[in-house]
Amino acid sequence: MGNAPAALTAKGIGLPMHVIEAVDLSKKFRHVEALRNLNLQLGEGSIYALMGPNGAGKTTLIKILMNLISPTAGRAMVFGESAGLLQGRGLERIGYVSENQRLPDWMTVPEFLSYWRPFYPSWDCALESRLTKRFDLPRKQKLKTLSRGMKMKAALASSLAYHPRLVVLDEPLSGLDPLVRDDLMESLLESAGETTVLFSSHDLAEVDSFATHVGYIDGGRLLLSEPMASVHQRFRSVTVRSQTPLANPRQTPAEWLLYTASEAGARWNETDFDAERSPARAREAFGTVEIDSAPLPLRQVFLTMARANRPSCRNGSGQ
Repeated sequence: MGNAPAALTAKGIGLPMHVIEAVDLSKKFRHVEALRNLNLQLGEGSIYALMGPNGAGKTTLIKILMNLISPTAGRAMVFGESAGLLQGRGLERIGYVSENQRLPDWMTVPEFLSYWRPFYPSWDCALESRLTKRFDLPRKQKLKTLSRGMKMKAALASSLAYHPRLVVLDEPLSGLDPLVRDDLMESLLESAGETTVLFSSHDLAEVDSFATHVGYIDGGRLLLSEPMASVHQRFRSVTVRSQTPLANPRQTPAEWLLYTASEAGARWNETDFDAERSPARAREAFGTVEIDSAPLPLRQVFLTMARANRPSCRNGSGQ
C-alpha cells in the first residue's frame, strides 16, 4: 500500500507506521463469518476505496476500525494503536460518516455544527464556513426536514471542519444524485494530502476518478488491495484475431479469465498483463495472430473477479 512518511513511525521502534493496519482480522456473528483473515495496510495521504457487494464485510471492517465492535480474532490498528483503545483524544483525529448515521433531527445545521465544535480543539471556523457555503446548507431548517443528500453534506461538514488526519466513510454516496456525489467527492479531494481517506461503497461511478488505492472484498475476504494505477496496468481485456481458423490451446493460463473463442479469434480478461510477456504467451498458444489489449474499467475488474470461479466462466479446454 505504499509507505508512510519517515516522520510517522511506530511507537518506540522507529519503523514506518500505517494509518490503518489490519492483521489476520476475523469476525463471526454466530454462524456467519463476516471477515476472514483479512490483512490491510493504509498509508498516510492515500484515498482508499473499499469496494464490494452488499454484505461483503465492508461495514464490519469499518466498525472494528472505529471501535464500534470487537474482532473475533486478529488485530486492527489505527495510528499505530489498537482500534479497541480508540476513545477521547484518539477520536479527535478521525472523521467518521456512515450512511446509517443518526443525526439530531431537532437541530438546525448551525446548531448541529456548534454542538460539535467544543469537542475538537483543532476546529476551524473558517473551514466550517466554507464547507457550509460550498454544500449550500440551509441555516434555518431543522435536520429532520432535509433531504438525505443534505444530511450527508451536514455530516461530512461536521467531520471535515477540524482537519482530521483520517476520514472514514461507510457507503455515504448510496442513493445520492450525481451532483451531490460530486460535491462530496470534490471536498474530499481538496483534503487529500493532509488527510487519509478510507471510503467504502458498492457504487463504482466515481471511484476511478478520485481513489489512489482500491480494495475489493467479497465473502469477508479481501481479494484485491493495491494502487489504482497497478489495477489498470495489470487487468486488461485481450483480443486475438487470426486470418486462419484458430485452434484452441488444450489449456489456458490461470490469468486468462472469461475466455471465449471462435475460429476467427479469442478474447479474455487477463489479471496479470505484461506488455512483453503477455503477447509472447498468446503467440505461443495461437501462432501468428493480431493481439490488442485495453485496460479494464474498474467495474469489469470486479465482475471478472466475482465470476472467475464459476464453471461457466472457464473455457472448455480442460479448465
